[in-house]
Amino acid sequence: MASQPLPSYITQYFWGDDLSQLNLEKNQKYIVETLLEKGDSRALHWLFSNIDKQIILNFLPELRLNKKSERFWNIYFA
Repeated sequence: MASQPLPSYITQYFWGDDLSQLNLEKNQKYIVETLLEKGDSRALHWLFSNIDKQIILNFLPELRLNKKSERFWNIYFA
């Protein structure tokens, strides 16, 4: 999982990052944060298929999301 590159429809959300250094294992929290904040339905489906819901829930209080996104995801995962 971690050694595979992110799909191209995911990498569009990381346009300012060095994609060769970005991987799911080492950058899990950053990937979750970015996709919860900016991702479309396809990106979110990928996220929920590749990262366990409990891991996302554990990250949620620490993520830097805008207030609207933060409220939405707290309700969504409640």
